[in-house]
Amino acid sequence: MAGLGTAGRAKEWNLLDRTIKRVDDLPSLLIPIGTVAAPPDPTVPMPPKKSLTAKPVSNLFSSALDAQSIYCGDNLKVLRELPDAFVDLIYIDPPFNSDRNYETFWGETKEKRTFDDRHGSTKAYIDFMRPRCVELARVLKKTGSFYFHCDWHASHYVKVMLDQIFGENNFINEVIWKRSTAHNDARQGSKHFGRIHDTVLLYSGGSDHTWNHVYTGLSEEYVRSHYRHKDSRGLFRWDNLTGPGGASKGNPFYEVLGVKGYWRYKRERMEQLIADGLVAIPPKGTKPSLKRYLKDSKGVSLQSVWDDLPPVNSQAKEAIGYPTQKPLPLLERMTSVSSNADDLVLDAFCGCGTALVAAQQLGRRWIGIDVSPTACRVMSERLEKVCKLKEGTDFVVTGLPFEEDTLRKMPPFEFQNWAVVALGGVSNKRKTGDMGIDGKIYPVDAIDDDVRRKPDQLDFMDHWYPVQVKQRDSVGRPDIDAFETVLRREKRTRGYFVAFDYTSGAKKEIDRFLRDEKRAIIPLTVKQILDEEQEVLRAMT
Repeated sequence: MAGLGTAGRAKEWNLLDRTIKRVDDLPSLLIPIGTVAAPPDPTVPMPPKKSLTAKPVSNLFSSALDAQSIYCGDNLKVLRELPDAFVDLIYIDPPFNSDRNYETFWGETKEKRTFDDRHGSTKAYIDFMRPRCVELARVLKKTGSFYFHCDWHASHYVKVMLDQIFGENNFINEVIWKRSTAHNDARQGSKHFGRIHDTVLLYSGGSDHTWNHVYTGLSEEYVRSHYRHKDSRGLFRWDNLTGPGGASKGNPFYEVLGVKGYWRYKRERMEQLIADGLVAIPPKGTKPSLKRYLKDSKGVSLQSVWDDLPPVNSQAKEAIGYPTQKPLPLLERMTSVSSNADDLVLDAFCGCGTALVAAQQLGRRWIGIDVSPTACRVMSERLEKVCKLKEGTDFVVTGLPFEEDTLRKMPPFEFQNWAVVALGGVSNKRKTGDMGIDGKIYPVDAIDDDVRRKPDQLDFMDHWYPVQVKQRDSVGRPDIDAFETVLRREKRTRGYFVAFDYTSGAKKEIDRFLRDEKRAIIPLTVKQILDEEQEVLRAMT
C-alpha cells in the first residue's frame, strides 16, 4: 500500500468491502462456517496457548498437538492451539474466490453435490481468510516462510491483506506458476487473454528467513548461445574477472598475466585459478578472463516465473483423482528452498496431502489440517502408499468423525453443521429463527456462462437449494409438510433433508409433493452420507 494516498486507499477498501445485500445469511466473516460461538471481542485477550503436551483441542481430538499429525476439523480452532513461533514453513492452497466446482454423486438419486470454491463475494473470501492468516503469522518462526497459493480472482486482495498481517517489508516474491499452456476460457469470441497461471505469494517471518538456493537446468538455446567455446575439458564460456567500481568498491589492484587492473578476486584466489588452468586471455581479447565450464554449472538460479512444473493430469503417476491436486515437484521446490531437514512444515488446507508427502520425503516434520473427513482419509491412504508410513505408528489422524453413534451424540448445532458441510453446502449461522433453513447448497451448474466469466456479477447467489437437518429417527410427515412450506415460500424447486430415518408417511408425502407440485425433496440418511464418503475415498485411492 506504499504510495497509495488517502483517496486511493479509501477506494481500495470500498471495493474490498462490497457485500451482497440481498443474501442475509452469508457465513460470519469473523468465525468459521458453522461455528456456534459469537465472534471474538477484539478487546478481550485470547486465552494462553497450549503447549505440545496440552490436553486435546476439543472432544473431537484424541491426541495432543504434535508433528506427523493430520487434524480433521476447523483449521482456525486447531491453529489457536499451536504455540507462538512454532512452525518453520507454512504452505496453504485455500479455496479460491472462483467458480470452479467438483462434483460427486449421492445415493440412488444421483443428485449432484458440488465441491466448489464457494465464497459469495471478495469480502466474504478475504474475511474468511483473515483470522486464519493472523493465526498462521503468529505460529510462524522469525526464520520461517509463508506461501499463499491463489489465482487471479483474488490475488490482489490477498496481497493487501497479507501486507497488513505480515508487514510489507516481509513480502519476498510473487511467484507465477504456469499451470497450463492453453486454457479454454480464451476460446473464440472471448475478450481476454488465456488465464494459464496461478499466483503464490511468499512472505517471511523476519529478515533472517531460511533460504536454500535452488537451480534449474540450462535450456538448449542458452547453452548454444553462451557455451560457444570448447577445449580438452569441454564446452565453456568466458566470464569477466575485472572488479566493477575499482578501488571505490574495495577491489584489489595487481597484475594478472601481464595486465594491471582492479580484479574481482584477491591475489591468492586468482593465483589458484591460474594454476587450475581456468584463467587465460581470450584469442580476441585483451584482458584475462575466467573459463566457466558447462559441466561445472549448477544451472540458473531459480526465478519467480515457474514454467517447468506441469500440473497433475489424469494420466500422471501421482494423480489420485483429487480435484485441486498440485504436482509434488511444486511442493518439493518450496519445501527445499524454505526449510531444512527436521524443520516443521504446516499446511492448514491440506486437501489430498501433497505438502505432507513432500515434507515427509524431504525429511521434514509436518502437520496437516483439513475440514473434510474424506480429504483426511485420502491423505492418510496416500502417506501409507507413497511414503510407506503406517497410520497410528508413523503418523496419527485426529478428529475424524464420524461413526453413526458419534453423530447421534453430537450437540445439535454441530450435527447440523456436519450434515450441511457434508453436502457441500453453507451452514446457517443462526441457531434460532432460521426460518426452517439449516443451510444452503449453491449449485454451480446453475450459473449462467456469462456470469461465470464476470466474477464481479454475483447474481448466481440467488440460485440455491435449502437444507433441513433433523438429528433423529422417524422423521414424519409433519416435518416434511413444514419443509414444503419453506420451498414454497422461497420459491425453490428442490430441497435436501437429512435425518437418520424417515417414516413411510414422510416418504409418501415426498412422492406426492413431487408429483403434484413439481418440487423435489431429496431425503438423505446419515448412513447414505457416511457410505458415500467411503465410496469417494475408495474412488480416489
